[in-house]
Amino acid sequence: MPQTLAPPPPPSTAPSVIPTALSPDPHLRALAERHGLTVSGARPPLREYTRRLWARRHFIAAFATARLTATYTTARLGQLWQVVTPLLNAGVYYLIFGVLLHTSRGIPNFIPFLCTGIFVFTFTQSTVLAGTRAVSGSLGLVRALHFPRAALPIAYTLVQLQQLLFSMGVLAAIVLICGVPLTWHWLLMVPALLLQSVFNTGLSLVMARIGAKTTDTAQLMPFVLRTWMYVSGVFYNLSTFTSSAPHIVSVALNCNPALIYIDLMRYALIDTVRAQDLPPHVWPLALGWALLAGVAGYVFFWKAEEEYGRG
Repeated sequence: MPQTLAPPPPPSTAPSVIPTALSPDPHLRALAERHGLTVSGARPPLREYTRRLWARRHFIAAFATARLTATYTTARLGQLWQVVTPLLNAGVYYLIFGVLLHTSRGIPNFIPFLCTGIFVFTFTQSTVLAGTRAVSGSLGLVRALHFPRAALPIAYTLVQLQQLLFSMGVLAAIVLICGVPLTWHWLLMVPALLLQSVFNTGLSLVMARIGAKTTDTAQLMPFVLRTWMYVSGVFYNLSTFTSSAPHIVSVALNCNPALIYIDLMRYALIDTVRAQDLPPHVWPLALGWALLAGVAGYVFFWKAEEEYGRG
């Protein structure tokens, strides 16, 4: 007799079982909490994060020194490139703006004026570029070790600060050779440089988070920074343009943080730059930009702590 096939069973309407991995056992969760276990890579509270970051300050300093040393290891001139590079930039910009475009007209001590602007802006420019790649360029370190990721952009900022300190010795020599006297105003370099360093650190933290999420940012930033340089009075006295500009444009240009830190350094080094030549409220603006960028950048970076090195 032929065998009759049984009809297929009707589709089950019972709810599917959620895997245990997606639905943690509440008893296991309670057990983990009772013994102080936490999710791996979870973002700690801001105060605890800051405490952990401070505890690794020696690592940050050592990492920055190692990066700076490795940068010029293969170059024949070695560490001298820290000084030669800004000098070559100053020579090129002097030829273009001072000789060909005559932006030196009406500016006494134009060479110290120009070199100060280039050295100070290069500090911010290099910090932003290094910060953009701080996380995305250190994925091996980020994925292998557990540490506050803010240590990376802070370390890269410290690298650029060390390079600037080398350059400042050359800048001081240029200023003296050009006949500018040594005055007590030179002491103002310390607070000006400190405020700029805080501002640059905050900016580096912001760009590190953006660069870690969108790697194409590193390709775009040189164009953005070049535009910023041209509106920051690096090669010319910006007040000659703001005096005839609309009020809102004049205010926006005078509040430019790059211009503020450049003008403060010029005021400290060059005796022909007087207080009335500086933007209005220059010291409060310098402090405000440093606090705004430093605090906001730190919190902005911390909020994405769990995302770095994933994906």
